[in-house]
Amino acid sequence: MLSLAVVLIVWLPWLPQILSRSIQQPLAIQPSPSKLHGRFLHITDMHPDPHYRADMSESSACHRKKPRKEKPRSGYYGTPFSDCDSPLRLTNLTLDFLERNWASEIDFVVWTGDNARHDNDRKIPRTLKEIYVLNNVLATAMENIFVKKGIPVVPSLGNNDVWPHNILPAGPNHIIDRFSSIWDAFVPFSSYQVFRRGAYYPVEVIPGQVAVISLNTMYFYDSNKAAGGCEYGEPDDPGNLQFDWLDVQLKIFRRRGMQVWLSGHVPPSPRNYFPECYVRYVELSLRFQDTILGHLYGHMNIDHFFLLEAGDLEFPSEADLIPDDAREEAKDSLYDSLINDFGKLPKKGKTDYDNYGVVNISPSAVPNPYLPSFRIYTYNITNAGDFTKKKRRKHGHRRGKGNKAELCKEKEYKDSWRCKLDEPWHSDPDAPSRVNTLWSPLGYAQYYLPGDRLWNRTREPKFKLEYLTYRLEALHPSDVLYERGIELGRNLHRSRWRI
Repeated sequence: MLSLAVVLIVWLPWLPQILSRSIQQPLAIQPSPSKLHGRFLHITDMHPDPHYRADMSESSACHRKKPRKEKPRSGYYGTPFSDCDSPLRLTNLTLDFLERNWASEIDFVVWTGDNARHDNDRKIPRTLKEIYVLNNVLATAMENIFVKKGIPVVPSLGNNDVWPHNILPAGPNHIIDRFSSIWDAFVPFSSYQVFRRGAYYPVEVIPGQVAVISLNTMYFYDSNKAAGGCEYGEPDDPGNLQFDWLDVQLKIFRRRGMQVWLSGHVPPSPRNYFPECYVRYVELSLRFQDTILGHLYGHMNIDHFFLLEAGDLEFPSEADLIPDDAREEAKDSLYDSLINDFGKLPKKGKTDYDNYGVVNISPSAVPNPYLPSFRIYTYNITNAGDFTKKKRRKHGHRRGKGNKAELCKEKEYKDSWRCKLDEPWHSDPDAPSRVNTLWSPLGYAQYYLPGDRLWNRTREPKFKLEYLTYRLEALHPSDVLYERGIELGRNLHRSRWRI
């Protein structure tokens, strides 16, 4: 394992460049791929840890030997099913695999944050300088591997990319200013001023056709005590300003006949978002259902998906309200919550799909708490059933039970966003998010590193295909080796971006 001294030596060449960059440096416009492959990468939560050492105790965050009798010890390439972060060799191995096997096979990259270690060791507390260095080195790697080959990369800010952990005040601020420099290869120059205000921006990954909007979920996240929670009476709250901006962006993209992916770090759920922020997210998602292809998030480090529902915009009954003393307990029961939600879905044939949106949560590249993973999404690039040419729109309206006129007179509800959101919904059964047509998501393939290989010092572990949500031929038609999940490249090479 790299010692701390070696890690610092690797960092030092970057420090003058990182610390001297002007926050006014223009942001580059990313080139777009000349040939579409119908695939893109979603990677999240790398969490590289320069202090990680093999054969250390898990209770020390895999940093020290004590207690000596504790078993199992930390693995050479990472420690699955633990709270430890990624050794640098695991991050390098992952990036090498992506460069060898996917850099020439995808059209764009969605990269949803957390590129610094967790603050889980009191003896080695995180520093803002360390967060910046790790983010800068990974950003340089992503630029070299993808952007310089014409592949757009769309990063998002994670809750561990800021200091203190989970806390980000309204922008402009020094953290967002620094990321405007670190991400200068990714954020379009036209979005520079908006980015400095809140670290959110759009990228046309297929110009004039498909965009990815990177949201700063720190302003929706209920653990961010520096945010106001999107309260209706606070128009200058950073969460409200971001939703106002998002509303305008979606209207523009819809008017242009474009399709949009929404991406960010913390996924939109009542478990994660301030209540009023969640209401605004659900309403915008369902109002622009004919424009939004899907929702891509990380943070949870667990492979799953859940639904945004029109029912979330209804006025809650007393039975729906969660007591304050039960809220923390509820956050720890993700499995039970998902099973309960799916159990309430209408039976086939009775479902109004206008009332739902699907949020996909990718597992993490860090083996915490499971196994290192990433996803390759496949989408339709043919012209069959071209929705942008049909321009068929079915206009709906906001739904909800209860007497809204009467309830909104009550003090409890009158200042809720539920009482203020009345614009028509735009949905269409022929939209790319609903049927297989141009730009429609077709599914994804998930890759992982087997846990038993992470302790082996003499044999480099290899990413394997864990499962697909579609036929194998659609993933990599020219390569039968992927049927067995075998890595193609055999020779590990070194390049200047390695950490």
